[in-house]
Amino acid sequence: MTLQNRVLPTGEIRAIPARGTFMGNRGILHNDDKTLGASRWKTKGWVTCVLSFKDRPKRELMAEGRYTELFFLDEAVALAAGHRPCSECRHDAYLAWREAWTKATGTRAFAPDMDACLHKARVRRDRSQVRHAAVADSLPEGAFLLWRDRPHLVTARGIHPYSPEGYGAPLTRPEGTVTVLTPEPTIAVLRHGFRPELHQSATGPAS
Repeated sequence: MTLQNRVLPTGEIRAIPARGTFMGNRGILHNDDKTLGASRWKTKGWVTCVLSFKDRPKRELMAEGRYTELFFLDEAVALAAGHRPCSECRHDAYLAWREAWTKATGTRAFAPDMDACLHKARVRRDRSQVRHAAVADSLPEGAFLLWRDRPHLVTARGIHPYSPEGYGAPLTRPEGTVTVLTPEPTIAVLRHGFRPELHQSATGPAS
């Protein structure tokens, strides 16, 4: 049975067999039969975690009474969906994120404040994704834009079409204003130095 636990850059959570490289946590979202319930979050602290940490045993997915494990192709997808690095299992990434957030806002960053700001910028009460407009050339590496009805990752090489299995070859950035999937506060963090970990299909040689 393929569980409904794969998060897309457009915010949906789908049942997809392809394996992700990062895990996420928003609280307990599943039922006892391991189907996803109606809720898409139980906390504003949406974090991105490593698949394994120290000597902790492998988790049973969607176990009763434990948080719902969500999965992402890479960290850029997690950021587009509204997550941030976990302060425990990804402590160095969290510190880099917090430093970039502080630079972007001019105020010292604390997790509850960042989470509250992100929550307003990533999702509406009806669970739809908050999107915004920006000039394509202004977007930093690691951002996601919607181009021709498909999510694309921005890198220095261009924009890479997304699929749950990986990215396609880079295309030339479009001109003018585009729809951006990555929340505005996260775009600011990317502009101030945070570098997400990308899937190998986006970092390897162009085909």
